Amino acid sequence: MAAATVGAGLASADFSDLRGIKKQLLDVAERSRERGLQHSGKWASELAFALDPLPLNELPPAPVLTEEDASDLDAYTLAKSYFDLKEYDRAAYFLRGCKSQKAYFLYMYSRYLSGEKKKDDETVDSLGPLEKGQVKNEVLRELRVELSKKHKARELDGFGLYLYGVVLRKLDLVKEAIDVFVEATHVLPLHWGAWLELCNLITDKEMLKFLSLPDSWMKEFFLAHIYTELQLIEEALQKYQSLIDAGFSKSTYIISQIAVAYHNIRDIDKALSIFNELRKQDPYRIENMDTFSNLLYVRSMKPELSYLAHNLCEIDKYRVETCCVIGNYYSLRSQHEKAALYFQRALKLNPRYLGAWTLMGHEYMEMKNTSAAIQAYRHAIEVNKRDYRAWYGLGQTYEILKMPFYCLYYYRRAHQLRPNDSRMLVALGECYEKLNQLIEAKKCYWRAYAVGDVEKMALVKLAKLHEQMNESEQAAQCYIKYIQDIYSCGEIVEHLEVSTAFRYLAQYYFKCKLWDEASACAQKCCAFNDTREEGKALLRQILQLRNQGETSSTEIATPFFLPSSLSANNTPTRRVSPLNLSNITP
Repeated sequence: MAAATVGAGLASADFSDLRGIKKQLLDVAERSRERGLQHSGKWASELAFALDPLPLNELPPAPVLTEEDASDLDAYTLAKSYFDLKEYDRAAYFLRGCKSQKAYFLYMYSRYLSGEKKKDDETVDSLGPLEKGQVKNEVLRELRVELSKKHKARELDGFGLYLYGVVLRKLDLVKEAIDVFVEATHVLPLHWGAWLELCNLITDKEMLKFLSLPDSWMKEFFLAHIYTELQLIEEALQKYQSLIDAGFSKSTYIISQIAVAYHNIRDIDKALSIFNELRKQDPYRIENMDTFSNLLYVRSMKPELSYLAHNLCEIDKYRVETCCVIGNYYSLRSQHEKAALYFQRALKLNPRYLGAWTLMGHEYMEMKNTSAAIQAYRHAIEVNKRDYRAWYGLGQTYEILKMPFYCLYYYRRAHQLRPNDSRMLVALGECYEKLNQLIEAKKCYWRAYAVGDVEKMALVKLAKLHEQMNESEQAAQCYIKYIQDIYSCGEIVEHLEVSTAFRYLAQYYFKCKLWDEASACAQKCCAFNDTREEGKALLRQILQLRNQGETSSTEIATPFFLPSSLSANNTPTRRVSPLNLSNITP
């Protein structure tokens, strides 16, 4: 594949003729529906709906029929009615021998879907959702042989190339599949299904750079989508904002993708706000509502999650997303068996639904069923190797099983996918600590703090590590910074480790004979149940030493003040000498 720069802005894409774009979308939506590609048709229709209506004289004309189309029309019309009723074998039977591109595609696609349906039925009926079955779509190899011949003879149109790519992907011929999908986007740039399949095969930004993509406005939608998938959220949001500015501000697809992007960077308030706005615009929408339910779950918003679950049940109780929302609702109520049951239902409806596998893994973790959790997470990774939650879940599972080398491998994979997620770094640090690789652990904790520590634990863990290594100045430095951060962000000062920090600093300053500072920290210790007695004892010792005429040490002269809220009398505390972290910063 020839290399091409794909990271450019919208300068390369022409959005000046929105009417022309709408005509193209309406045309490809109709062509997709004719071939049974309902999701691609729906996507194009939704995007077309976001643009202004066309006047009567500018509506796209009816497609021109070729002689082959005319001769196959009766067979195609009959077969399409069978196809729509999911009678795939019957549809294929009546389409055999058809020559037109449209009828041939439907013939091959019917055979493919027939094989997929039989495979899914066999998987669900005989093996259960957690067992790793050897069930295959028996038709794939035949389809590959036939489509390969057509491909070599250059007889496949854009839709045919898309189907050939899908067959190759299903046979795990990833490189060949990528080449065919790229070719499909060149032949028919407006078919969203080909772009989406290509997106699912790209694992990193480097891979993306070497794709030779068509210079079409559709490429901008693809890039925004792949950036979201690759966790390049800033680039994705820039792309989506550019698309909104170009004229797609009413697109519910773009709004939902922006909400998903904010969900991925854990900007929960922003994501919730956008999802609520989306539900006002499209109240019967089910896509992405499982992501919305994840946000409600994280925020423990039981009434809202309950309402969402009931609402989706009324719309369609047998949708995968609905089952996941109900599963999240039961999980929030700590009814983990029921939650797992609904995630299993989701997988019976669609065994390749990524979110359900990952969420089911979480439920089995809650039920302490580690072997089932491992299987669920492994299935999630098979569906999508970019799912950092599954890698992270596997790491947690092996942590419970006290297998730190396994943990390290899985946490590393999760960290590669989310390099700026502090949770992955803290987990990696803990793993290194258990393996007694303390320098590596320090690097991880410091990096977790540097990228923005979500759970406010990295500094405490780093401080304890310094304590363990008898590096008291560095430990004190970390505890001071930790206390500053906790107070500055206005959190309740019942954070688990605040008392630990004050206790250490009180003892540290006491050893340094800095009575004022030790006294201030000891007084703060008295506010916590677990350190109250130690704080009182230290205050008595300080008072006794002062009465004996002991003077404060002046070794550490750098003045430093903790936030005024820490002390009623605003007692100044001095800081330990600045900590040089350059040797442990990764």
